[in-house]
Amino acid sequence: MIALDHVTKLYGPVIGVNDVTLSLPQGAYGLIGPNGSGKTTLLNLVTGQLWPTLGKVGVFDAGPCNNPSVLRRLGVCPEHDVLYPNVTGLEWVTYLMRLHGFGRREARSRAEATLGLVGMAHAMRRRMGGYSRGMRQRTKLAQALAHEPELLILDEPLNGLDPVGRHEITTLLVDWIRRGRGLLLASHMLHEVEAVTQSFLLICGGRLLASGSAEEVHTLLAEIPNEIRIRTNDAPGLARRLVDEQAVESVRFADGGETLVVSTRNPTTIYSRLPQWLEGTGIQVRELRSSDESLQGLFNALMRIHRGNV
Repeated sequence: MIALDHVTKLYGPVIGVNDVTLSLPQGAYGLIGPNGSGKTTLLNLVTGQLWPTLGKVGVFDAGPCNNPSVLRRLGVCPEHDVLYPNVTGLEWVTYLMRLHGFGRREARSRAEATLGLVGMAHAMRRRMGGYSRGMRQRTKLAQALAHEPELLILDEPLNGLDPVGRHEITTLLVDWIRRGRGLLLASHMLHEVEAVTQSFLLICGGRLLASGSAEEVHTLLAEIPNEIRIRTNDAPGLARRLVDEQAVESVRFADGGETLVVSTRNPTTIYSRLPQWLEGTGIQVRELRSSDESLQGLFNALMRIHRGNV
């Protein structure tokens, strides 16, 4: 479906994507990375909006740049708004369907059906200048879907949507995948992608740091240096209990003395044995949190692996 061979994209002295090689068969993938990590640059290379400085990009075994036969098979929802305020959502999506080669009647029929699918039936005849951010996001998604592409490429598609809207669009995307269509979904929110697919590409600093399933990524991170924050009713007592454990490298106090920050190279051992260690002590754990539960923590860990620091 998508193949990149040692692809680098430079913006003058700035590296947008750095020597990325990957091959993705038909399926659904989440492209995860912090803001500024290179996700949008990578998507723009795949959709033919950018030429690589070095390397080769292939989509359906062909180059996407200036290639209508490839581009008509793609549906693209960009991160930034590309809407015209003085036309209606229906007019805009219909016009884009005409550009895809559909006749006037079919273009309008597809536009109406897809706008209804994304929850915009009530507002499709209003001018887009009066749309909320969530409505604009739904309309952008409609134009990406209306021509029924083989591969849907979405850049932060849930931005601006309320919780109900996020649930509705997530359900729509899961149904899209079940029908055997391709999906590449870029987001800086790990839980957004996990709700849609379990196949990940993790990018940071323009480099592809890891790929695989959610389980494989968490397994990779399970044995690296990590900090665990434990809020308890007896921090000194728990500290005395932990300092003698081989899995614990260091313990320090935080949050006025009621939280312990435990440094360990084997957090899995801490998680599994903590109930046993506390049995009969009267010590209660009120909160247990790993720093690597956050997306930034995850990428910090992967960057340490990439640099050979662990």
